[in-house]
Amino acid sequence: MTPLAHDRYCAEIAHQIVLLRQVVTSGADLSGTVPTCPDWSLEELVRHTGGALRWAELMVRARAGEEVPEEQVPGVAGPEAVGDAAALDAWLAETGERIVATLREAGPDAKVWGWAGIRTSGFWARRMTHEITVHRADAALAAGLPYEVAPEVAADAIDEWLQIVEYVQRTEPQDVVGELVGPGRSIHLHATDTGPDLNAEWLVELTEDGVRWCRGHEKATVALRGPLTSVLLAFYRRLPLDADELEVLGERELLEFWLERATFG
Repeated sequence: MTPLAHDRYCAEIAHQIVLLRQVVTSGADLSGTVPTCPDWSLEELVRHTGGALRWAELMVRARAGEEVPEEQVPGVAGPEAVGDAAALDAWLAETGERIVATLREAGPDAKVWGWAGIRTSGFWARRMTHEITVHRADAALAAGLPYEVAPEVAADAIDEWLQIVEYVQRTEPQDVVGELVGPGRSIHLHATDTGPDLNAEWLVELTEDGVRWCRGHEKATVALRGPLTSVLLAFYRRLPLDADELEVLGERELLEFWLERATFG
């Protein structure tokens, strides 16, 4: 499917920054463990997310021809004070302003190094949109706050994830994602709360040559059904398959097999 417009990604990053800042200033325990990323505290999750945005911003601004080491990115680690919600909030605000301004100035076609074979600023606008969208879900879940995302952004996040799976299979055959092969197995994702214009359904086929996928309604070995936000979170392993709002039909083991292997962060 065609990605969203560049300006839409920029606007969404700005919007997600505001929502993530609201989590930081909500009074949530910054030292508390993030259930969906148990190696991190909430503060560490926020610092990781803001640092990733600053890293991408520098590469786009510099029109980097190769990967820039994170240690060369000013302010990548966040404020010196630990546990200071106000300082963390101010750092996030500045981070958001920087990356949105840089991406808008660059437009979608500026030549920039990218790790998924797409060497444009547009790659980073899309990648950072979904980086912060999913990690904002981690933060909201850790803080016990509600989480929603615009339907077109959620659908595009699933598209991008499937494209990443395809890329890793092509370029890193030794990766565990290489196990997602074999004829006669398929996964259907079906959002139950969106209209036909969005076409928020996916068929993912595990073929002998690797993963193939398309949008649309098809019978499959296993189907995951539910509201689009919940399908997104389950597909990113942020929501358990037995959540009340989700329904798994068919061979659940295949879906679990996929989720255990199609994981990159």
